[in-house]
Amino acid sequence: MKKNFRLIMDYVLIATGALLAGFSVACILIPNDAIDYGTAGIGILINKFTGYSLSLCVIGVFIPFLLAGFVFLGKSFMVKALAGSVVYTVSLEFFEKIPFELNTEHFLAVAFGGAILGAGLSMILRSGGCIDGSEILANIIVSRLYNKTGRNYSMSPILIGFNVCVYSVVFLKLNRNAALLSLLVYIVATAVIDHFTDHFESIKQVTIITKDADAIVNEIKEKLNKTCTIMDSRGAIAGENTTLICYISYFELQALREIISRNKGTFSTVSTIDEILR
Repeated sequence: MKKNFRLIMDYVLIATGALLAGFSVACILIPNDAIDYGTAGIGILINKFTGYSLSLCVIGVFIPFLLAGFVFLGKSFMVKALAGSVVYTVSLEFFEKIPFELNTEHFLAVAFGGAILGAGLSMILRSGGCIDGSEILANIIVSRLYNKTGRNYSMSPILIGFNVCVYSVVFLKLNRNAALLSLLVYIVATAVIDHFTDHFESIKQVTIITKDADAIVNEIKEKLNKTCTIMDSRGAIAGENTTLICYISYFELQALREIISRNKGTFSTVSTIDEILR
């Protein structure tokens, strides 16, 4: 019952976050000569260059990344990402037709719009969803690098590189002021996201204290293709137990939560790791 309620709340938060993001992009950012970042930014650029429907351009760019997410990140992730992207696309179509205008300077409007966008994306990310293909791409690349090298990497360089390409096109082909305003959107939105998701692009250290370590370790290997550091430990009340330490990405955190929830009597904590030295 508790698990079902949490799942329903996840989808409610994803839908709410997608609505906020759609409102910000369609009613505040685009009317003030700014664009979103990531694959949504590419969709907006296609819309401006071709005149095709904004919502169709955005979802059209996102679909290949969504399919890649299904292959590499699993069905559960795809369902939530699909739900968020559908609501986001419909909200773009809906809010485009609403005569809404902020009678203020572009700078203030874009800062405010970036904050709303960041709040919406934070709700989506914290609920295990995603509406930006660049984040899916970054997570896939980081996972592939881990499988080849055995090292955990941050998604930040990939996300920054992706958005540098997007904003370079805006700067060279669209408008220099639009590029600078869009960069402000990125800075404000990511600052809000970092605040509410504790630096989602960074590596996460999950510490698990359990009586049944083998079951959790086997599931982590099978579902996430990750390993754990295993240590014997002792609780003042619980007595002998095992402590597991695992390093994962933010997008793998939801899957690990599900693994932990299936093993009763398990205690876990999550912390952000800025750097791993070897």
